[in-house]
Amino acid sequence: MSQPDALTWSQIDTVLLDMDGTLLDLHFDSFFWLEHLPVRYAQIHQCDLAEAKAYLLTELSKNRGSIQWYCVDHWSEKLKLDIAALRAEVSHNVGYRPFAKEFLQLLQRSPAKVVLVTNDHRSGLELKLAITGLAEYLDAIVVSHDFCVAKEQQKFWREMQKVEPFDPERSLFIDDTLAVLHSAKRYGIKHLRAISQPDSKIRRNIDTEFRQIGCFSAVNKGLELALQAGGNDE
Repeated sequence: MSQPDALTWSQIDTVLLDMDGTLLDLHFDSFFWLEHLPVRYAQIHQCDLAEAKAYLLTELSKNRGSIQWYCVDHWSEKLKLDIAALRAEVSHNVGYRPFAKEFLQLLQRSPAKVVLVTNDHRSGLELKLAITGLAEYLDAIVVSHDFCVAKEQQKFWREMQKVEPFDPERSLFIDDTLAVLHSAKRYGIKHLRAISQPDSKIRRNIDTEFRQIGCFSAVNKGLELALQAGGNDE
């Protein structure tokens, strides 16, 4: 039986949440970019599948962590494909991570402001919101593409602060990308959590200074205890 996550909820006014790999299973994105896209690229451009996979892996390894790397328009132009349409072909893979929806439902009972903070392109965001109903649990959505800079960069947090002000000392941020968490730490966000298995189909072992969340069950226990205590610390 997992123990409650020792977050001090009485010290948290804002909950900042990544989407892909944090609230939603990263399997949708992993499968699309590593499996579905190579097949469709080979079909559309009439080339060998092995060659398509090798080419795409090479291209996808470039500029990782930049806003360009996350940009559907960039990849559509680069690959001469309609990436948004191809992603929709495998939209049945979009879904919540274990206990993530329950976490969002508990947050609705708390006084904390809940903000989605994503690097996903708006076309992907709109697809996932339509399928999951995620927006109903959120107070705001911040998309890095609106600032032309990814969450990995300090400029993102400065730009976000202008449109969705928050106190870093009284904010919780959960993400599956360590580079993003390090950027958030540099900006001064006090409460940080890393997702240990963002893709339900892929195990990963990470060595990190950040406390990890396997699934949201332990976090939910801690939050429920805090709500029952009227906001007092666990």
